[in-house]
This record gives sequence, C-alpha cells and structure tokens, in this order.
Amino acid sequence: MGTTTAEAGLGARLYEAADWYDAESLLTDGERRVLARLRSFLDAEAKPLLAEYWERGEFPEQLVRPLIDLGLMEPAELTADGPARGIYQGFRIFELARTDASLATWYTAQAGLFRTAIRVGASAEQQREWMPKVVDFSLKGVFSLTEPESGSDIAGGLSTTARRESDGSWVLDGAKRWIGGASTADVLAVFARDTADGQVKAFLADRTADGVTLEKIQGKTALRMMQNAHITLEGVRVPEAMRLHNVNSFRDVAAMLRAMRSDVAWIATGIAAGAFEAALGYVNERRQFGRTLGSFQLVQEKLARMLGNVTASLSLVVRLTEQQAKGIYRDQDSALAKMQTSLFMRDTVALAREVVGGNGITLAADVARFHADAEAVYSYEGTHEINALIIGRALTGESAFTR
Repeated sequence: MGTTTAEAGLGARLYEAADWYDAESLLTDGERRVLARLRSFLDAEAKPLLAEYWERGEFPEQLVRPLIDLGLMEPAELTADGPARGIYQGFRIFELARTDASLATWYTAQAGLFRTAIRVGASAEQQREWMPKVVDFSLKGVFSLTEPESGSDIAGGLSTTARRESDGSWVLDGAKRWIGGASTADVLAVFARDTADGQVKAFLADRTADGVTLEKIQGKTALRMMQNAHITLEGVRVPEAMRLHNVNSFRDVAAMLRAMRSDVAWIATGIAAGAFEAALGYVNERRQFGRTLGSFQLVQEKLARMLGNVTASLSLVVRLTEQQAKGIYRDQDSALAKMQTSLFMRDTVALAREVVGGNGITLAADVARFHADAEAVYSYEGTHEINALIIGRALTGESAFTR
C-alpha cells in the first residue's frame, strides 16, 4: 500500500520532533542522502514485518540481503577520502534503533562489535585480509565474550580456556552466552584465557567446527527477533593464523569495549526516539472524551518529558562521537553516555506506554516493542551499576569495584 501525502507529512513531522535541535544538520548532504535511503527502506520494507516477527521470536531473514546491499558500513559515495565519519555511523545506528532494537543490534553485531574486534585486535596483515570482507559481510562474525557465569565480572571471571598445542594451534574449551547472531555467523570471535600465562587472547573460531554447539536461548521477553545463542566449546581447534594477534590481555579487550559502548548509547537514543514517535503519532490520532489525547494537559506534559529525554540523549551521543573522532577514547566518557541514555530510554518508553494506555501493551501501537526491548539494552554492554562505578572511579580516583 502506498504512503499518502498526509502520512508522509506526519512521518516527517514526527522525525523532526524527535530531533528537536536538528542534530542531523551536523551531517553532510551525502550522509543525509544515505540515511534517507535507509529510512525509506525501513519504513517500506521493515516496519510492516516487525510485529509479526517479534511475536514469533524470529528474525525477518528476508531483510538481511537488502540491508547488506544498502552498503551502509562504508557507503561508496562517502568514503572516497577515507572511512565513513563517526557521526554518520552513529546516526546509522539511530535510524535502525528508532525502527527496531533487534535490527540495530543485529547490524551493530557486525558493523560495531565484530568490526571493532578486527580493527583493534587484528594485526595489520590480518586487517588487510579480513576488513574488506567484514565491510561487505562476506565474512560474518560475532563478539563472543559474555559467559554463563560471568557478565559484569568478565575481566576476572572469564573461564573459557585456550591451550596451545605443540604444532602451534590452539584448543578452546568453555561456554559463551547471549551471543546475538551466532547462528548465522561464519566465525565466532572467542575470548579465552591462555592456560600458559593466564592472559586473555582472542580467536576466530569457525562456527561449524567440531566441538562447537549452539543453542537458541528461548523464552525471552525482550529483543525477541534477535537470535541469541548459548555456545559450548569442547576441544575446538583454531590455527594460530586465526588468533587476533593484537589481543594479549584483558586490557586489549577493554579497548574494544571502550570503543563499542558508544554504539549502545546510540541504540538507546534511537529506542527512546522510536517510542516517543510512536506515542506522539498515537495521541495525535486517538480520540477520547471528544478530543484527541494529545490535547490534554497531562499528556502534553509527558510528551515534553519524553522529548527532553531524547534531545538530551542525542546531545550526549553526538558530543561523545565528536570526541572519539578526535581520538579521545576514555572509559568514563562512553560509560556516562551509555548509563545516562539508558536511564532516559527507560523513562521514555514507560511514559510512551502510559500515554497510549491499554493499547500500549499490544504490538499494534509499536510502543510495546520499544518498551520491552529497552530492558535488554538497559543491561547489555555494561549495566547501570558498572557504568556508574567507572564514572565514580574517574571522579574520585578511588575504585569501588569489589575485589
């Protein structure tokens, strides 16, 4: 069904409302054109599928190839003089997340987590071989760090082991959990503790290798479309050539997390924007007591709070991205952005569900998806408490982490 002029106008107004201070004006004309193509695809092809596939707990695989073919990671028209700018990459995540959190999580699993693992962890020679394949998705991978018994304490609690054999190859044993997209990846970027020196190393293990077992995590109430796996590794052999040669301690892993946490802050911002837009569209159409819901004082107050949350979040992530573009990467900066945007997101999705009323718990109004998915984003890539302690350590010079 085609989009009417009135509907197109409403969509434009909703988008302009979410970006109240016009942060998008920081983008170049070319970057805006690429994002407009993405937005058009998501509106026309993705949105009609989301409620059904969220309910089924399945990922809409028919969107994968078209999304890849959009060439979003390094659009040809933007990269003549080098890699795509960080501000563009942030808005790319924002566009995906304001449509659906699972779509954003799926894409950033490759464009954020796995790409960062290669960019930070691979040697120059390995990068020359692998990075072009990462960009065009001909080498699909996932970041396999979290374990069944270790999430927030992964630095000290990581128990997956890597044992070097006499022929120079490695044997991996252990388990990973909550690994999104593992079932369709070519390789798993597995972080394991070297039994010889106790240091964390990283390996690209073939997903289909002997000893690799994947189980879909069932019964999720958030990110239902995203396929998260429990991975068991039993005697999995990996050649030395598939070890990420620049990962030789958890300090190197922390450098990856420092770079990736900003992606999650953009996702949280996009979710808040999507929930706000869905709620605003609903209250402008829904009538009660002979008036639209949007005409009531109490509803308008909640809309204003939601907009404030989205605007503050966009300001945080844009400024963080600008700093990182200058080469300034600090744990406390990305931790602050992830912590605060997640708090704003949580407040926004709750207010959105509230103003939509009973229909806010159904998938038809869109708000329910954002409301549920926000809970997963609130916790992953650093819980509120962990990020707060990172910030607190930077403020006081004292670590309050348990030892």
